[in-house]
Amino acid sequence: MTVEDVGLAAERTRLAWRRTALGLAAGGVAGGRLLQDVVGPVSWVLGLAGLVGAGLVLLAAGRRRGWLLATRRGERPGGQLVGVCAVGVTLLGVAALAVVVAHGTA
Repeated sequence: MTVEDVGLAAERTRLAWRRTALGLAAGGVAGGRLLQDVVGPVSWVLGLAGLVGAGLVLLAAGRRRGWLLATRRGERPGGQLVGVCAVGVTLLGVAALAVVVAHGTA
């Protein structure tokens, strides 16, 4: 077996990260559009943050091949991507909630 032959599990993982990035991008654009009527142009800052997050997820997922090769060599590469994504999405949600609440009380 060659180093590049990592099986279908790696392909499924790569596709899952692409779906995650697509969801972040779609959520950012949808959030920006839906919140525009409520809070105005500030909503597009949150939308842009979703798009930037999607790009970062794609970049980090692209590095996965290096992680797979390192695992084959017996090294244990860092697995921070899931945690960073969870924190980023949580922060975006809290920011969106804060914008809506602040607008509702004004």
